[in-house]
Amino acid sequence: MKGAILAGGLGTRLYPLTYATNKHLLPIYDRPMVFYPIQTLVRAGIKDIIVVTGGPYAGHFLRVLKNGEALGVRHLEYAFQDKEGGIAQALALCEDFADRGPLAVILGDNCTDANIKGAIQTFKRGATVFLKEVDDPGRFGVPVFEKIKNQKSKIKNNEQEIRPQTHKIVKIEEKPKKPKSNFAVTGLYIYDKNVFQHIKQCKPSKRGELEITDVNNFYIKKNQLNWQELEGFWSDAGTFESLYLTNKFWAEKNS
Repeated sequence: MKGAILAGGLGTRLYPLTYATNKHLLPIYDRPMVFYPIQTLVRAGIKDIIVVTGGPYAGHFLRVLKNGEALGVRHLEYAFQDKEGGIAQALALCEDFADRGPLAVILGDNCTDANIKGAIQTFKRGATVFLKEVDDPGRFGVPVFEKIKNQKSKIKNNEQEIRPQTHKIVKIEEKPKKPKSNFAVTGLYIYDKNVFQHIKQCKPSKRGELEITDVNNFYIKKNQLNWQELEGFWSDAGTFESLYLTNKFWAEKNS
């Protein structure tokens, strides 16, 4: 399986830091942010990677990553996202690279110590999204769950424990004002070759972007979307608060 890191955008939420360089090259403790998603893929056994970037500092990635060899990457490619068209549009640029095979996708600001090797090795078809329980789910895509019939679930905090074996996702809502769960769809996915056909069916949202949530909902309609909860630390490092907390975690973990 190949991997894609989506690292475009202008990083406006992190101005003035991102006046200097691409958001995904900002430091997280002792290394650039983009090193962490690369490590997530390499740790899972993925050695052929494409980085999709854009904006005025796209060339900085070449100086920082070079050919990826120092990070354990066998083959590293780059693609340029000309405009701010959304995550799905950035993913569409990876079609030739994927070469009709499955693709593990991670956003360039996702910093996690989770090991997804098992999910990569057992993936067969459809799509898998990785979830994490968070305090502010309204900032993300939020899954709406439905209990699978005839499946028993444990009781947790006076509520049924939500698990992949007992609950399925029936819809994903993008940045809802009233989230129906405390789970966030992290920026980590596995897709089969059909993802690019689903992207072609997407229409721009109110933000003028092609939303990855719409792509995931296409898989849900076909009953082909699976989910796993990430174990360990995860952060999107896309705001000042999450950037600080991510730095703090990795500084303490590696000190």
